[in-house]
Amino acid sequence: MITIVLADDHAIVRQGLRALLSAQPGLQVIGEAGDGREAVELVQQLRPRVLLLDLMMPALSGLEVTRQVARLTRVVILSMHANEAYVAEALRSGAAGYVLKDSTADELVCAVRAAAAGERYLSSPFSEQSVEAYIERAELAQEERLLQTLTPREREVLQLTVEGLSAAEAAARLCISPRTVEAHRSNLMHKLGVKSQAELIRLALQAGPELGL
Repeated sequence: MITIVLADDHAIVRQGLRALLSAQPGLQVIGEAGDGREAVELVQQLRPRVLLLDLMMPALSGLEVTRQVARLTRVVILSMHANEAYVAEALRSGAAGYVLKDSTADELVCAVRAAAAGERYLSSPFSEQSVEAYIERAELAQEERLLQTLTPREREVLQLTVEGLSAAEAAARLCISPRTVEAHRSNLMHKLGVKSQAELIRLALQAGPELGL
């Protein structure tokens, strides 16, 4: 039996969802929440297999609820927003599914069953490929924005790092000490959120044209 908690701030919507899901074999609605905090509390108390959650909730947003309970249950987001940005953020927050409110009843049931089985479900018109492509574009754009914040000296050190120069070689080229080069590299990695020189080089190569590298 797949146990489900419904979370939507409209009672009439919850009633409709309960009727729809309860009519399906193997599905059981065990609780309803009218706001985000109540949804979190019910998940913690009842431990449903699936939380069917409206994206826009009072008290706590659907995304924040998802972040707090994703380790306890599988979350399927129900939303009116047909935008890849919302889907991407829901998946980043830990959601297992994203279903539009104008989807068919069959799609909703499929999403619940897929989530319960440990799978991801995105209703049409979304696809795994389109959402992953959006996430990659967004991440690259963020990296490029961060790269644009570098100082001229940091850009020089980054350029020489990409060229494969050691700290001593870069220091000789720039007429500074190797320790200063290492300090710049450390600052670069911290500023750009990378943990290794290899990641630093990869990021720089991706955004090379924007940096003039």
